[in-house]
Amino acid sequence: MTFGKPTGPPASAQQMRRLSDLIHAAGHEDFRDARGPLGLNQRQAAGRFTRGEADELIERLEAECSDNPAPTTVKQSGPQPKMSDSERRARDLPDSILAAELQRRGWIVVEP
Repeated sequence: MTFGKPTGPPASAQQMRRLSDLIHAAGHEDFRDARGPLGLNQRQAAGRFTRGEADELIERLEAECSDNPAPTTVKQSGPQPKMSDSERRARDLPDSILAAELQRRGWIVVEP
């Protein structure tokens, strides 16, 4: 087997659309953004999956979505701005740490 080459037929367009939807629902911008958290390899991070890999990842993401239903959000129209690394890190901070840092900077923080 050649390094980085798929070991089966490529994923269908329908599988790729479903994967893309699930990746976005999990809070990632794209496959590259999801590479570390989901354990994707370099080929998969570029959006290239075999049918078996796509089925496996779809099942895993659907199981995670059903275990942790996310609140419904309104999707904004138009292109979404790219988030910087610092914005992405801030999004991943626990609420208590983020609130403490904002208070340290003089903000008033109220729990929703």
